[in-house]
Amino acid sequence: MNYLKKRMQAFGYAFNGLFAAVKIESHLKIHLLATLLVVLAGIYFKITKSEWLAVCICCGIVIAAELFNSAIEKLCDTISPTLNPKIKFVKDVSAAAVLVLSLMSICVALIIFVL
Repeated sequence: MNYLKKRMQAFGYAFNGLFAAVKIESHLKIHLLATLLVVLAGIYFKITKSEWLAVCICCGIVIAAELFNSAIEKLCDTISPTLNPKIKFVKDVSAAAVLVLSLMSICVALIIFVL
């Protein structure tokens, strides 16, 4: 298989993963809805280029973190389907990472849209 064909196949796998996650992960759907609302608010309020940059970075980071969290949770469930304190810690910490990024993104949104 040539290089370009392998790269195209890799993009296909990535899009398959994204669509599969959107289908089954409810928190990802919430983050995507929040992204849509923030983008609409940005259009409505005519935010600046630098504000758009902050919005895009925040939305992208939160969505990526949620995807990582979903992957970690699925992997943990596969490794240890029964209750395991170490697996619980891993899952809780990965969820906390998403929470921290989401809260910081809310702070950025408040600075842009309220202050």
